[in-house]
Amino acid sequence: MALYTRHLPVWKKAEIDEIKKNAEKYTLVGLVDMYGIPAAQVQQIRRSLRGKALIRVTRNTLIEHALGEIGGKMIDLSKYISGHSAMIFTNDNPFKLFKQLEKTKTKMAAKPGETAPEDIVIEKGPTNFKPGPIVGELQQAGIPAAIEGGKVKIRETKTIVKKGAVISHKVADVLIKMDIKPMDVGLILQAAFYQGDVYEPSVLAIDETAILAQISLASQQAFNLSVNAAIPTKSTITPILTKAVREARSLAVEACIYEKDVVDAIIGKAQRESIALKGIVK
Repeated sequence: MALYTRHLPVWKKAEIDEIKKNAEKYTLVGLVDMYGIPAAQVQQIRRSLRGKALIRVTRNTLIEHALGEIGGKMIDLSKYISGHSAMIFTNDNPFKLFKQLEKTKTKMAAKPGETAPEDIVIEKGPTNFKPGPIVGELQQAGIPAAIEGGKVKIRETKTIVKKGAVISHKVADVLIKMDIKPMDVGLILQAAFYQGDVYEPSVLAIDETAILAQISLASQQAFNLSVNAAIPTKSTITPILTKAVREARSLAVEACIYEKDVVDAIIGKAQRESIALKGIVK
């Protein structure tokens, strides 16, 4: 790799050196896919990430050369290079970066041949379309439509494209006319190298609310286990002692063990039992 690099044009060597310099400067080195992002949105994304992350757009081959020269585990990023890859550098952790990149995504109209990122569902109900050729177009796209009350109405809720399926030309045209924008357009994190490990998006896409709920439940269960099993910790010693005192008091009352702290409760119990017995005798 180094031998090949020496024969590269000056501008390519400079580009590779810049990548290597940023890889040393930042704690996280990642790859993002910029395919299909309009230039205006790219500029907007750069502004939103200013001070948080650095994006460097360059050729895939130069990224591969730079990673090869850096070596070590970072070279594993090379297998994630595809499409219109660019490099991203930041001092944030990969989970925070993934969340920031998700915020850069906006909805756009689908183009024929694109893959649906999720199920595309058309809800039943009236539309703003007037009677005309649109009814036939909707039906050809797999959308059950009819004319009611002088307007076009969708007769039933219909999933016209499943997640992962290719969007046809007819469906794309209908979605545009219905102002439905199913495509998420923004920086897509392909992989991130951080503290010696490579993180894929599937690992980083976590539901924070669900995770916090699980942590809260685990904390409560651990607390209850500690108290019930009498395993003293800093946070459970007081409830454990309180439980022990309560149980000891109940045992003393039930067994009529005369102690200063429970004698009143024993007498009260005896009185209640005598009243109950008296009622039975009558």
